[in-house]
Parts: sequence; C-alpha cells; structure tokens
Amino acid sequence: MVSCCALKKCLSFFSSCIVILFAGQAMLSCQSQERENLPKQVDFNYHIKPILVQKCYLCHGPDPSSREAGLRLDLAEGATKLLESGLSAIVPGSAAKSALVHRITESDPELKMPPPASKLELTAVEIELLKKWINQGAVYEPHWSFIPPVVSAALPSDESLSSQIDLHLNQKMDSKGLKPGAPASKYQLIRRLSYVLTGLPPEPERVHAFVADERDEAFELLVEEFLNSPAFGEKWASHWMDVVRYAETRGHEFDFEIQGAWRFRDYLIRAINSDVSYAQLVREQLAGDLIQEPRLHPETGANESVLGTLFLTMTEGTHSPVDTKKDEADRIDNMADVIGKSFQGLTVGCAKCHDHKFDPIPATDYYGLYGVLGSTRFSPIAVGNYQQKAATMQEVHRLKKELREMIANSWEESTKDSVPVLLASQQGAVAASRDGGEALGKVIGDFRGSDFDGWKADGWAFGEGTTLGDPQLDPKTGRLIALKEGLASSRKFGTGIFGALRSPNFSIDRRYLAVRARGTGGSIRIIMDNFQLISYPIYGGLDQKVNDEEWQNYVFDLGDWQGHDAYIELLPGSFIRHTYHQDPEAYIEVAYATASDEEWFQPESPPGYYSPANLIPVAVDLWKAGKSTATDINLLNGQLESGKLKRRFPDEVKTQLTMDLLLAQVRDSLFIQGVSEGFARESPVFIRGNHLEPDSKPAPRSFLSAILDWQQPIRDAGSGRKEMVETILHPDNPLTARVMVNRLWHHVFGKGLVETVDNFGLQGKLPSHPELLDRLALAFREEDWSVKSMIKSMVLTEAFRRGTADVNEERDPENTYLAHYPVRRLEAEAIRDGLLQVSGSLDRRMFGPPVPVHLTEFMQGRGRPAKSGPLDGDGRRSVYLEVRRNFLDRMMTTFDRPTPFTTFGNRDETNVPAQSLFLMNDPFVAQQAELFAKRLLQGAHRPTDERIQEAYFRAFSRPPSAAEVEQGKAFLQEASRSVGIDPAAGDLPAWKEYCHALFNTKAFIYLL
Repeated sequence: MVSCCALKKCLSFFSSCIVILFAGQAMLSCQSQERENLPKQVDFNYHIKPILVQKCYLCHGPDPSSREAGLRLDLAEGATKLLESGLSAIVPGSAAKSALVHRITESDPELKMPPPASKLELTAVEIELLKKWINQGAVYEPHWSFIPPVVSAALPSDESLSSQIDLHLNQKMDSKGLKPGAPASKYQLIRRLSYVLTGLPPEPERVHAFVADERDEAFELLVEEFLNSPAFGEKWASHWMDVVRYAETRGHEFDFEIQGAWRFRDYLIRAINSDVSYAQLVREQLAGDLIQEPRLHPETGANESVLGTLFLTMTEGTHSPVDTKKDEADRIDNMADVIGKSFQGLTVGCAKCHDHKFDPIPATDYYGLYGVLGSTRFSPIAVGNYQQKAATMQEVHRLKKELREMIANSWEESTKDSVPVLLASQQGAVAASRDGGEALGKVIGDFRGSDFDGWKADGWAFGEGTTLGDPQLDPKTGRLIALKEGLASSRKFGTGIFGALRSPNFSIDRRYLAVRARGTGGSIRIIMDNFQLISYPIYGGLDQKVNDEEWQNYVFDLGDWQGHDAYIELLPGSFIRHTYHQDPEAYIEVAYATASDEEWFQPESPPGYYSPANLIPVAVDLWKAGKSTATDINLLNGQLESGKLKRRFPDEVKTQLTMDLLLAQVRDSLFIQGVSEGFARESPVFIRGNHLEPDSKPAPRSFLSAILDWQQPIRDAGSGRKEMVETILHPDNPLTARVMVNRLWHHVFGKGLVETVDNFGLQGKLPSHPELLDRLALAFREEDWSVKSMIKSMVLTEAFRRGTADVNEERDPENTYLAHYPVRRLEAEAIRDGLLQVSGSLDRRMFGPPVPVHLTEFMQGRGRPAKSGPLDGDGRRSVYLEVRRNFLDRMMTTFDRPTPFTTFGNRDETNVPAQSLFLMNDPFVAQQAELFAKRLLQGAHRPTDERIQEAYFRAFSRPPSAAEVEQGKAFLQEASRSVGIDPAAGDLPAWKEYCHALFNTKAFIYLL
C-alpha cells in the first residue's frame, strides 16, 4: 500500500509535469505565432541592422579598441570568418550551424550573449528574425543612407511632386488598412499655412478673403503669397539658426561678442527669401571667402558669400584657457560636429577618441576633417560695397600701371647708351649682427624684396607684393622723390583699407620672436594654436600694438610656449575686447620678422638683395614690368639722385589725385569675424582624443573617406575647404540632399521621414517612407536645390491639407502614414510673435543689429550686459532678439528654443508647468494682453459679440461658436466683479483679463 507521503510526492511530480507541459506548449505556441508574424523576406537594413547596432556593435562593431574575441559583426567577412573556437558566428543558410544563434539562445549566463551584465537582451522576435535572416543567406547590405537614392517605379514621374507624395502616402495607407482623415476647414488651413510658412497668424481680413474664395486655385495662390512674404525668410532662417548653433556671443566667463554675428542672420533671411539654392548656401557657409565671383547684394553691392563663413565662427570661446591646444581641439571638435550633423546627418564627433562605435567613420576620417579645419584661420572680414571696392581697386591698379609705364617710357630714351654701374653697396653683403647666422636665429619673413616671402595676404590693403619700386611722387609738384624700398605695407594703396598679412605656420622653438615694424594703430599678433581671444592674464603679450611712425623692434617672449604651433598676423587695426576696429588713418609696415634665443636678431639681407647690377636700360625695363630686384631699385634711385633720370612729372599729379579720390570712397569701417585661408596642415590622430598624445603619422585631409570612398585625399595647398564642399555636393554623395529635404519635411509636417533629423547613421531612426525620401532628394537636385520649390510641393499635398482628427488611433498611433495632420505646438518664436501681432504691437522692420536681451533680476553672472533691453523687445520679431549664450531670453528658453552649443535640427517639445506659469504671470504677456484689449475696445458702442468675434479671428483665425460667445460674456461679467473695477477705468481691466485668458488656451499656442 502506497504511503500518504509517497502519494503526495507523486501528485506533486505529476502537477509539475502538467505545468511544464502546458508551459512548453504555450512557449511553442508563442514561438509559432512570432514566426508567422515575421516578414516573408527579412531585410538587413530594416530588420537586422537595428538589432546588431543596439545589442551587438558595442563589443563586436567597427571600433577595434572595444572589440571582443576578434569578432566583428558589422561586416560580412568578419561575421563569417572562422574564430579561434573553430566555429563561425554566422554560417549563411544555416542558423543551426551558426555560433551566434547558439550564444543568443544560451541559458548559461557565462555563455549567453549579450552578456547579462550589459543589461541588453534580445527579444524572442529579434531572435527569430536573426535566425530567419541567416537561413535566408545572411545577406549584408550597406547602410540605407549610404546607398545613392533611386527612383521608385511606383511613383510616376509625369505627375507633380505633390501628387507623387500623396500617391505614395495613400498607397501605404491602403496597404495598412488605414483611411485618410477629412480635409481641414479653411480656417484651420490658413492658420496652419501661415504659421508654417511665415511664423505669424494671418490677419483677419486675409482669413475672410480666403474663406470666401471659391476658386480651385485659391489655396495655391495663398501658398505663393506666403512663400513670397518677407516673413517667410524670417521664419525659415530661424530653423537653420538652430542647426548652426547661432549665437551672438561666445559664452564662458565674459560672454564676448562674436563680431557681426547678426549679419549672418540677415544674410540667411535674404538668401531664403531670394530662394538662393541650397548648394550655393553650403558653398558660402563653408568656403564663402574662397568664391572667386561672390554673390552680391543686389542693392548695396556687398559681398553676401563671405557672410556665410560666420557659420564656422559661432563656436564658444574660452577666456584665457590654460591649454590653448586643448582649446583649439575643442573648437575644431565643435565645428566638425556641426558640419557632420548639419550637412550629412552624421555624428562625426563620435570618432574623436576612437573609431566610431557604430558608423563607418574611423578616427583617421575625423582627423582628416580636423586637418581641413585646423588649416582655416579666423579673421576680421571687411563688409561693405564689395562691387564698388573691386571696381575701384581694379581702376587703381590700372592707373598705377599707367603711371609706371609713363615714367619708364620717359627714361627709356635717355638710357639707351648707358654702361653697367657697380653699386658701392655691392662690395659686400650686410652680415648678421652676430656670427653664427642660423645658429642664433632664423628669418620667418623678410619683405625687403619684391614678394611676401611665402606669407599670405588677405583683403586689399597689402596688395600682391611689397612696396619695392613703387614710385613716390610729391602730390603737389609731381616730383619723383624716389622709388620705394621693399617692405610689407598696409598703406600700399593708402590708409583706411583693410587687409591682413599672415605667416605660414611654424613651431615655436626659439624664445624670442622679433618684428621690425612701424605704423599707427596697427597690431602684431602671435596666433598660437589658432587661439584668437588673446588677452591677459595669460596671453596679453602675444598682441602688441604698433603706434610709432619710426622703425621699432617689437619683441615677443615666447619662452613659455615652446612646442606650440603658431603664425604671425599683421593688421592695420586692432582688437578692443575682441572686436576689431580700424581707424581711417591706421596702418602698419614691416621689414622682417625673426626668431632667436637672443632678444634681438639682425638678419642678413635676403638672397639676391645685392645681386650684380643690370644695365640701366634693363633695370628700367624690369621696373616697368614690375619685376625689379632690390639691386635694380638701388641702381635707379642712384640715377635719380645724380640727375641722370627724369624726376619731374607734373602731369601725373592728376593721376595720383584721381587714385586718392577713388580710394577715399572705399575705406573699410564695418567688420565681421569670418574665416580666411591658411596653409595646409595635416593633423595626427590624437590617441583616445588626447591632444597631448598625438600619433606619429598625420592623417591625410579628407571628408568621410570611408563612407564616400570614391573621393581622393585633399592635396590643396590651402585648407582644403573647397574640396570638402565639392565632396558634400557631389552627385554621388547620397546624404546631402536626403538630409536637407528631411529637414524641410520635419518643419512642414512636424516629424521627419527620418525622425532623427540630425542622425542618418546606424543609431538614427530608419526612414518611415524610404522610397518617398529618395524621390524628394532626387527632385531637390533636379530643381536646382530650390528650398521654396520643395516646401511648396509639400504644402500643396492632400496630406498637408487634412484635418487633425485622428481616425486611425489604434492602427497607426504615431500617425506614421499621415492620415491626419498632427496637432503641433508652435515654436517659442511663433508664440511670442503671435502675441505681438494679435495685440497690434508687432514692428515689421527687418534686419539690423539685435535688440538687447531683456534682463530680469535673476539673470546675473559674469559678462552681464550693463543695460537691459526693453520688455517687449521693441516689438521686433523674435528672430531679431539678441542671443547671448550666458543670458538667453527667458521666454525662448521656457518654450524649448535650444541652447546654442551644437546642432539641434529637432527641438524638444516639452509640456511643463513653467510654460503655463509664464503665460499666466509674465509681465510681457500681461502687457500684450492689455494692448490686445485696447485694440478690441477701439470704436465706440461696438457690441460685445462683435468684439469677441474679432478677438477669436485675431487669436485663432476663426469665428467663435455661439457657446464660446456666451462663455466670453460670462467671463467678462465675472472678471468685472472679481477685479473690483474702478469706474474710471471703464471696461479695460475685464477685457485685459479676457485677452490674457485667450493667450493661455491650447488653441492659441497649438495648431489644432
């Protein structure tokens, strides 16, 4: 007989078996269901790569420094090779033989992948997808965004782009069993279009006209009207300003000004309104200073292209950093990061310390770009009438040549029979002041010859060579005083003209650097590691002012900076608190620059300075052609002194006077902080991103050579920015057009086709409609990169004109297929500008210096401006408000305008109590509510119903319902009682409360 205890054990075992049996059946059922839900054909890019990127690449991806067990899963050859175990992670066609499958299904925590310590775990669906993909052949494909866009056969090219967009979206909806939402009302539509295209609410009169317009083309005409509105450029410039981390100050301790930054904002607005092609804007922002025929302002003749280079200068700037090399690395890192995200949608900065963990961007590519940017120099750039200046300088060059030829022609006849002359000074070269020559010092630049000795001149001030041989005429008598000796002079053509002369880069290996110079209001600056914010307490001695018209020796003690890279910069003006100024009479002239371990080093004369003299006729001919040596000039000056050459030219006084009058019209007084071309430098890879541990081998300059593998290394003698731009705009670059059209889609529909608008790499989101994105990218190129045309095609779609009611909430909760238009909150600028327009206080003036930020008592800190801007920002649009990095506008920050430190193509859209509190309590909002109330109360004896009607049309672009009118009346009555109205105040307090309440509604700050 079975004991009771044994019976219990038997029943317990039986129960466990039953549980295990049913659990196993349930598991098998789940697995079977999961297999049924898998796609028929597994796609590597859309199904497999996201799994590998998120769960595997950290240990088995592109970066060799973090790769485990020698296994690389981002490449087919790495995934299928034999490992030390004798197995292959992936055996194409057989999941059962693939070690990867065994490890991801392993229950032993010591063997399971991903390891439990990583907190990463594959879902059952992901495991089944990997199995099916392997069984189907484990085909690897390049990342979707690195493949050139192609035309989908499903989108007929004979249809308009708007129709193609709708056709694609409708096909997708049909395939998912979704139904499109109802069209938006005309009231919804005009408010939506107005805010999307101009950032402002439509005027009530325009609303009434559109609603009454029954023509088929009424909406298209409205689109054209808003696209051609000046407000369009103001609105869409603000989108790009987020991308370029626009700011007018540098942040950090003292928040120094970025000179002329606001001109970049105005440049953007003008360019967008004029529909300048996106390709042109890319060229201007990365290399506008190098464009041979720049784009000019149609009215002022100013150089528009060079303003684009402010894009590169909007980095943050540290005051007196202890380590300037690290400061340079940080600034270049910011530029590389912003360039990568802005134009290519790639996180290039992630390759600073090691090969990119996910994208095929090796550290050598990062430092290839580092070399391009490190070869670029920051510089003051004169702005003004470029067209007039260019024409003037061309005419001055012609007159100078004419003057030289006239003088030379008068000498030719009298020197036909001359004999060679031996100059006394030829008897021996001038020796260095100390024996040993180069052992004691070296020459960095010698301008006593005819050229700049390898230095680079920007602007017009220094011309194309030294003053050697320039005729010096008495302006009253026309007497030729002499032919000038050679020196670098910023007044080669006269004072008041901007220019800079800069040396090649050199490594500081001597204690002293000395410059022989003279001038008034000029500067000699040692630019070390591209560091521009030269000031005390550390670096003030690297900027010396030249204020003596007699020759002086300017000596820099560089003992503390040996080993740093540097160059010398000569300027006719000077920096005051890091803002460049140049007085009309300022100039600088330099004979030479040397480096030595002694405080002063006198260089020998340059080679050829005292070469054998030519025959006088030959010397005259060479001078006429502008090819004289210093010996030729000495010879001719000797002939002038002895009276053997004619020296009176009274008829040429008029020529000289003409040149002086011309040059007086083009003096430079306005400047921006732009960039100029430097000398080619290639950077080594910094080990682990540490600038103190450079690799021994420099990385060739390039731009994403691993992804764009068809390009050649950059070999330009300058920075290589032109080559970089051509790579970005090359027809074979699959990223540039895709990234930009996706940005436009994002701003039109509230979410990009690629939701991660700044990241098209492996960690970015996959495109929701890849075929459509490709079609848009190709159309963008075909339409000459026209931003306006692309936006027009988007807003003319049925998708844009649908209502916001969600009819597919369960089937498509994210509204991926745009069955309805998304409910969107307005940007910070649109909310503020809407307040101003509704209240009637919006000042529509365009352009100009920014309105100073309004400072509250809570906005304290170093660099705080001495004066606060007005509460209402002078009524100007938000795009014209000052953007101070250390004192950001409180309303803009509250409503999610990003902090300007990197690219933010997609703003956060928070919904936090601070926003409601701001609208309820801020003095600015209360001020605008009162102005709105006063506007409604204009006109005697108007019925309350009529005023409520006007309020709704102004605030919401629609009429109120009967219930809303009654609610408004009740509110006004209650407000009159609650505020204890002074009879003398009339109805204003109650109406102010009513208007304030309208500003606090969802309908005011959202597109519903």
